[in-house]
Amino acid sequence: MQQTVPLTTFDIAALLFFILLWAFYAAAVGGHVFSRPSLTVAMNKQRRQWIETMAKRELRMIDTSILSGLQTGTGFFASTSLFALGGCVALIGQSQQVLAVLNDIPFIHQPERGVFEIKTVGLSCLFAYSFFKFAWSYRLFNYCSILIGAVPPVADADLAPRAFNAAIERAARMNILAGKHFNAGLLGIFFSIGYLGWFIGPVIFASSSVLVVIVLLRRQFFSKARQTVLSDH
Repeated sequence: MQQTVPLTTFDIAALLFFILLWAFYAAAVGGHVFSRPSLTVAMNKQRRQWIETMAKRELRMIDTSILSGLQTGTGFFASTSLFALGGCVALIGQSQQVLAVLNDIPFIHQPERGVFEIKTVGLSCLFAYSFFKFAWSYRLFNYCSILIGAVPPVADADLAPRAFNAAIERAARMNILAGKHFNAGLLGIFFSIGYLGWFIGPVIFASSSVLVVIVLLRRQFFSKARQTVLSDH
């Protein structure tokens, strides 16, 4: 009976390192590691500011248009993740042909078929994770549009200020939560780029994962986009 080839110690160590990098980056972006605010944290404040400004407008067509654009982008990434997941499933079915191609590429050690299929299943899990995050984010943006519609007119704010402020808070929190899941889906897409290094070797896997984290941290903490959001001028 043929047995599946187990992963090597270096493969397992590289995979654990990949998971630790993911957890570290998620904690850093959420403001749990550095005192310096990330771009995501800054944008969450802007989301709340947007909803508070929206509540003061008599006509809110521009806000529904913004939400429609956010939903369109989220739906695009959800469908892209689903296509990528289907590609991974097809890759498993054609693993023997793919291994033959890898064998012809210099400096790449051809893995055993069992190990290759395990790695491909892991990549499929990343895309499946992203799909569920994007799909849930799409649904939450839909809920947010309903909550925005439930915010009373600004003319009624003085009549029931408590209900008015509570409606604003619900819409703002739903918007931030939808953005959180959207960013989580993007994180799965970004880290899948580093994951591809595992098909070459565990050292390349660890190196590519570190490179992805460095690029993402720079964008979150040292980019011009962050500087623009936090600028007072």
